[in-house]
Amino acid sequence: METPARGSGRPDLRLALIGAAVMAAGGPAAGQLAVLSAEPAPHSVAAAPGTSIRIHFDQPVLVSSVNASSFWAFGRWSGTVTGTYAFSHGNQTVALVPSQPLAAGEQVMVILSNDLKAADGTPLRAAGYSYQFWARALASPMDFALLDTMTTRTTPLQSSRAYGGIATDLDNDGFCDITIVNEDTADLRVFLNSADGTGLFDPFLATTFPVNDRASPSAPSDFNRDGDADICVVNINTSSVSILLGNGDGTFAPQQEVIVGAAPRGIAVLDADGDGDIDIVNTNSSGIGSMSILFNDGTGVFGPPTFFEGGGDGEWALAAADMNDDGILDLVIGARAGQRIIVNTADGDGTFTVAGSQSSGGSVWMLVIGDVDGNGTEDVASVNSTSNTGAILLGDGAGGLAAPQLMVTDPFPLATDLGDIDGDGDLDWVTSSFSGDWRLFTNDGNGTYAFDREFLAPQAASCALMVDIDNDCDLDLVLIDELADVVILQKNSGTSAGVPGDLNGDCTVNVPDLLALLAAWGPCSVPCPPTCVADVNGDCLVGVPDLLALLANWG
Repeated sequence: METPARGSGRPDLRLALIGAAVMAAGGPAAGQLAVLSAEPAPHSVAAAPGTSIRIHFDQPVLVSSVNASSFWAFGRWSGTVTGTYAFSHGNQTVALVPSQPLAAGEQVMVILSNDLKAADGTPLRAAGYSYQFWARALASPMDFALLDTMTTRTTPLQSSRAYGGIATDLDNDGFCDITIVNEDTADLRVFLNSADGTGLFDPFLATTFPVNDRASPSAPSDFNRDGDADICVVNINTSSVSILLGNGDGTFAPQQEVIVGAAPRGIAVLDADGDGDIDIVNTNSSGIGSMSILFNDGTGVFGPPTFFEGGGDGEWALAAADMNDDGILDLVIGARAGQRIIVNTADGDGTFTVAGSQSSGGSVWMLVIGDVDGNGTEDVASVNSTSNTGAILLGDGAGGLAAPQLMVTDPFPLATDLGDIDGDGDLDWVTSSFSGDWRLFTNDGNGTYAFDREFLAPQAASCALMVDIDNDCDLDLVLIDELADVVILQKNSGTSAGVPGDLNGDCTVNVPDLLALLAAWGPCSVPCPPTCVADVNGDCLVGVPDLLALLANWG
């Protein structure tokens, strides 16, 4: 019997219609298991953090083929999604039921491998199936308050050049940690979350983790499928990619370094060949072989690069997303010299085909992907360095992009980030400028952005992370300055204690919370504030007022 999903949305009707059309036309290719639809829907930006991930197939699935290698997911902030599997509708629906909620406002990648089989033994297509969605964040008036400023330096005068970083949970305590990538000291420096709900972090770990010269863009995933978050980084001056496997305690094992093409600049992670493990693609900004792909052997060990052309002039920025809605992640490439954004659709066997390009509106430096206009297709948000603009390019769901909508930024923008910072169900936008500050643009829900405010940088804004640092279900800001070598924590004011009645911290008030409250009915043990989670009103007694508060926030 299926375990009820918490807060899951309706099925993706568009994919269901596609599946129905495929079946009416004679079904999938002979001898193949096919995905009809998924929940949360591909590209959705407001899935409940406590939701189950459901896949609806065209025929019953062989239960023994479903495991943590053939059906899994990775949250950009929360890490590997662990949990149990539930089967329903005659085993045609399979659900991954998370053991803990997703992080509010994070992007999640779902991976199905070609090891999945139907009950009669027929396999899923060789390309597998993969898609991405976003968990929702709580509404917030965005009254930000400076919480802390942390240095990335060992000594005050030694520059680390904190170029950027990630905010993924490294020690599996349910709180995001911050890993800073440093160009000058050629290392990673990890700030572990205090995990007490304050949003504060400990000083970076005394042992730093070497990468190589001028380490720059990075991406997290679980490369060896051990449940611990890992990281990959491009090193510009040594023309290499570093892969560091996480130990599950905030530390990393020594890097594997793979030589790629000249001056790599962008990096993306995806299952490129359908085998269920995560591969790495990077751009090479000069010389021949403008793109490299590193195939994972399934244990987190990567082979030598396979080179291919991206279809532009000076491939620089890079992201992975399903641009043509075929259940395979594609590549979106920013060509800096050619001032173009190029879509390479995936063939599912580790190769890619140039599908088309569009003007970027300037010298693109970085790009990110998300459905900014809410129409169920992926769009692009880029920044154009020397042009001092950001660009929004709407996708058509078939691999095409509309002309860029340009917004003025501070001088030399080099980072672009999306997230629902005001919690209204659409993706807002932050740009970071080396010769300026951080700019926040809010979305009207249709992909039209308006300048909201600016956060001043001490010297050079290099990166912004929109992430829930204190687990109160709204998005805070982690701002990185690469010349001052500081990490600035701006706490969002949405709520300091989450949603009243949300007893399990999944940003949703529903049946599990009600059952927990009823189980705790009566006087609380002493001391009651830290031990009596069900005491919603803080009177050390779980009773009718708490029940009413819970019901008032239902949903």
